[in-house]
Amino acid sequence: MAIAELGIIPIGTKSTSLSGYIVACLKLLEDSGLAYEVHGMGTIIEGDLKDLLEVMLKMHEVPFEAGALRVVTTIKIDDRRDKEASAKSKVKAALTKKPPA
Repeated sequence: MAIAELGIIPIGTKSTSLSGYIVACLKLLEDSGLAYEVHGMGTIIEGDLKDLLEVMLKMHEVPFEAGALRVVTTIKIDDRRDKEASAKSKVKAALTKKPPA
């Protein structure tokens, strides 16, 4: 399973408020059925890499469809194939391991 962190920034909008764009992107994500977590600066999505890429492309298009003139999307992907991983397991591992000596 892959884990992706996604941030979408519409530019060239009529307002400095972006919440409407975010709500529309999250509706699309909710309808995808993929597991996700929303944070203050982006969203983490978990699932098959092909499904993640497909939904992220659709989410990138949402602000354009709502009238944005430019969209900047940042994506980080962690695609680990040697064992199962999730966003929660990554946080747990980071918080429970001791730093190197």
